[in-house]
Amino acid sequence: MSAVRPVMCVVGARPNFMKMAPLLRALAAHAPPLPALLLHTGQHYDADMNDRLFADLGLPRPDINLDVGSASHAVQTAEVMRRFEPALDAHRPACVVVVGDVNSTLACTLVAVKKGIPVAHVEAGLRSGDRTMPEEINRIVTDQLADRLYTTERSAAQHLQREGIAPERVCFAGNVMIDSLRLHRGQAPAAAATLVAHGIDAALVGQPQGYGVVTLHRPSNVDNAAALRALLGVLAEVAQRLPLVFAMHPRTRAKIEQFGLSGLIDPARIATLPPQGYLEMLGLMAGARLVLTDSGGLQEETTALGVPCLTLRSNTERPITVEQGTNTLVGADRELILRSVDDILAGRGKTGRLPELWDGHAAERIAADLWHWLATRAHGPG
Repeated sequence: MSAVRPVMCVVGARPNFMKMAPLLRALAAHAPPLPALLLHTGQHYDADMNDRLFADLGLPRPDINLDVGSASHAVQTAEVMRRFEPALDAHRPACVVVVGDVNSTLACTLVAVKKGIPVAHVEAGLRSGDRTMPEEINRIVTDQLADRLYTTERSAAQHLQREGIAPERVCFAGNVMIDSLRLHRGQAPAAAATLVAHGIDAALVGQPQGYGVVTLHRPSNVDNAAALRALLGVLAEVAQRLPLVFAMHPRTRAKIEQFGLSGLIDPARIATLPPQGYLEMLGLMAGARLVLTDSGGLQEETTALGVPCLTLRSNTERPITVEQGTNTLVGADRELILRSVDDILAGRGKTGRLPELWDGHAAERIAADLWHWLATRAHGPG
């Protein structure tokens, strides 16, 4: 394939960065290289966090930044589409590569497909079965429209087949998130160093029973005062068993203050931190006895790290983390959460195993397949 046009790689929010970084490296390392443009929609943007993530992951600065910013789902999706179209017209890439399930993923897919530009979706076929989650809608629609679908686990192909997607559009490549984790694990600072950097006594994470890590940001958990109060109450009980490090999402912090729930967090047992850089968060998780979260990505990362994870949701789009990994779905069930914590502290937590193709080479497989797929499209079969 000669004089190939570049691939346009889209990121919009923090989880996308961890998935795109290894793919950009793999495209550049492919023989011959596949040129790429990095487009950042700016769907989520915090200057300090953005700069730190790019540095941590070795990501190049974006070639294009749409600076969309936060808004409602409808407004944000529409604004990404409005700003993405001129960028697409200006560069006419060979294809658009989208990752994950954020609004930017869906918006850029819609624009590209309507303009006749093929789309490759990395992390395709994941399903929670819960259509009240905006991400689930983004996943379903993106997969229907995308031309090439790269999956992280074999169950994803079954979801796609049930939705009428031809098997020849699907490629089981493995998990690019784990590529990033394996590459950067050795660079992650110890939990004690992260706490000290925020003025917190490192002794909190040096106790014999270890420590737990908490993240919480799903609207179903934090936007309702009663639900958030109940979860913070359970976390307070967990903190009596082992200290917790709570990396607090801005949305969660705002809701805690709005609902007057700050008194439920005992600073002697629960250290609250602002959102952490990729390496800091990786170090916190790697050293933890357990993780309590409603994040999709952390379910995968804890499985790769062999750290028990209690997911504060009733469903997951990543079932392999439950079936083979270290993840347990506990929802907001107080008794189940406390019983699961006690099991972990007693040495009865899940140890799990590394799922198939979570080997640090997913991006290389995607780059090789993408090259072949684009060459076939350009020249026809044979």
